[in-house]
Amino acid sequence: MSNRDVVICSFYTPDAYYGGHAKELREQLDSLGIAHELLEIQKRPGEDWADVTRRKIGFIREICHKHPTKMVFWIDVDCRITHLPDFISNTTADFIGFQRSFGSPLQIGYHNRTRFWEPSFWGVNATEQGRKLVDDAYELEQRAVIKATDDYFLEEAWRANSRKLTFQMIPSTCIVRDRKLVEPGAHDAFFVFGSSGNVAEFKDKVVQHGAGKKSNPRKQLLKQAKKIEKVLPDSIKKPLRRIADSAGITGVLTAGKAKSIDPERSRMVGEMLGGGIKGDAVMYAKAKAEFENVYIPSFGEESIIEAAEAFLSYAAKESEDKIRLAWWSKPFPGNFGDWLSPLMISHFTDARVVLQSPVKATAKPHLISLGSIGRFIKSNSVVVGTGISTDDIELNRKANYISVRGPVTAKVLKQSGGPSIDAFGDPGLALSRVIPVTRGTTNGKIAFIRHFSHTSIPMQLPENVEELSVLMSRPHDIAEFVGKLAQYDAVVTSAMHVMITCQSYGIPCGLVTFEGYEENVHGSGIKYGDYAQGAGVEIMNPQVVGVDLRKANLDNLIRDIRVSEAKKDEVIEHIKLGIAKVRKK
Repeated sequence: MSNRDVVICSFYTPDAYYGGHAKELREQLDSLGIAHELLEIQKRPGEDWADVTRRKIGFIREICHKHPTKMVFWIDVDCRITHLPDFISNTTADFIGFQRSFGSPLQIGYHNRTRFWEPSFWGVNATEQGRKLVDDAYELEQRAVIKATDDYFLEEAWRANSRKLTFQMIPSTCIVRDRKLVEPGAHDAFFVFGSSGNVAEFKDKVVQHGAGKKSNPRKQLLKQAKKIEKVLPDSIKKPLRRIADSAGITGVLTAGKAKSIDPERSRMVGEMLGGGIKGDAVMYAKAKAEFENVYIPSFGEESIIEAAEAFLSYAAKESEDKIRLAWWSKPFPGNFGDWLSPLMISHFTDARVVLQSPVKATAKPHLISLGSIGRFIKSNSVVVGTGISTDDIELNRKANYISVRGPVTAKVLKQSGGPSIDAFGDPGLALSRVIPVTRGTTNGKIAFIRHFSHTSIPMQLPENVEELSVLMSRPHDIAEFVGKLAQYDAVVTSAMHVMITCQSYGIPCGLVTFEGYEENVHGSGIKYGDYAQGAGVEIMNPQVVGVDLRKANLDNLIRDIRVSEAKKDEVIEHIKLGIAKVRKK
């Protein structure tokens, strides 16, 4: 089966939102060479959004009858596909789609979801059973007097026919998700989900299937808190946010809860991670041996194990002294830039370095250093080179400030009633002093490294560009990564601390972000100028490029900017002073 054997259908009302998306979807499908049927419909008198959606069933049935030999796909008009993979267009299954809420196979079951299939993208083959499912859904929609949307009728037809259908689930890794990590070896992401907001509005007004997951009170509380915060004036909002961050309230509201269908498996993984964080090598080794005797680790478990080994390398040093350091350790296995913090601090002390979660309350003195985590500075923090990602916050004025990333952070600190600080510099700019690398003859290629929040974007790269991952935490992985960077002619990256690393070693670098994904990296963009002014170098703000880098002039993006040796000396002195201060407390 090729794209000629597939037709994608959708309909839309001629309002600005749906009409605009229909135009974009039509242009995209035309460029991909995929047959499509996109129909403009009018709302009938008295109809609302829910009434319109149930008309999808009859429309899809009409398309199936019009194209009796083709596989028919429905796509919500505000969704997109970057391409249609062969394993989907060539499927022999009667029905294919994503699991409800784009879940993974380990979440299958009506105790997890009230309905089985995600209604935004699904397909029926030109088979007897595939077309019967559509006919059954249509017959129910025609006779039912209940208030219900299209996915209700699809679910009922699925339940009636599932024992006779062959079906195929599209892996959840095929969805382009913001800030979502991509598992190695996974199918390329191709589906971009759109949301008009109508689902939430009509959730309690239409018939729903029973069972499913219970609501999360903590999630509801966080949602309500964000709504309240939006309407508050800055004079109230900023102090409240600072108090919530310092007291650990933010951490409680945003903390995720691990899910497992195998408690013993979760226990072993948890003990490996716990042993790493505590610096208990025996606990880690015992749990790992127990796990390996029974299980094959998933991508997520491998990531946790790598992070546990990284924690262990800093927390299990042979020393009676311990330094608590706040840094952003997730997403596991770790983000290169965030994990430079323990690497830099540990290099200049013989003490054990253990994690102090930035979002958790603590009465104990601790260092807070590399990263845009200034909003989590507490009264008992010793601050070395920390920055901010947005200036609409209030910084803790009682902390012990050795240095901050740059003058923008210093200005916000002063406005918050804190001290005047003129000692600047991101600790990452001195990385070349910690991991010495000699840059010799290069390989004639460009290295491409994404910020971890960009990993799911479907990129197309030129032949002379090779991609490296930013996901790492173990010291030897970081050293290997830096060694690889030095072998390339230049680097193009959307990760600020990769750029900072390049400027530490004198590697030409271009800083980018991606069209349509500019909001993936948190913050207002002030951190780039803050860093550059603090480092004493030319400001490099990210340049917007398309997802097809073959069309971009990369040479025009790349600049050779180097941090001075004097600034590296200065930052190292800041680190040493911060270590001395926290050890005295």
